[in-house]
Amino acid sequence: MSSGGTGSHPCVEIIRLVLPGPGPTARDAAALCARLARLYEDGARAVECDARAVTAPGLAHVEALARLRLTARGRPLRVTGAGDGLRALLDLVGLVELLGEAEEREPPGGVQEGVEADDPAL
Repeated sequence: MSSGGTGSHPCVEIIRLVLPGPGPTARDAAALCARLARLYEDGARAVECDARAVTAPGLAHVEALARLRLTARGRPLRVTGAGDGLRALLDLVGLVELLGEAEEREPPGGVQEGVEADDPAL
């Protein structure tokens, strides 16, 4: 029996967008957003943005990914192939969820997750 995507479990095709490296221009970001919108309009269910070409991440990458996230409007969009620098930038600006990884950060110092009745006020 083959597992080629036929049968009772439909195969979800993942569409790939490539984030240009070393840095996208404003024109690149606009073209990526237009392509992403068309992909979703044409029925794409999952889109991955391949960031392997990004060798010197900067604010242009963050802006392009933020614009793509807004274009996705809550539909599945995930960044793959992100290096440590891009991961750090996405974490810094609050877009780490695009990496499709669960956040496992500690709360900032001085922040309590719960308050007990006998805890002193800070």
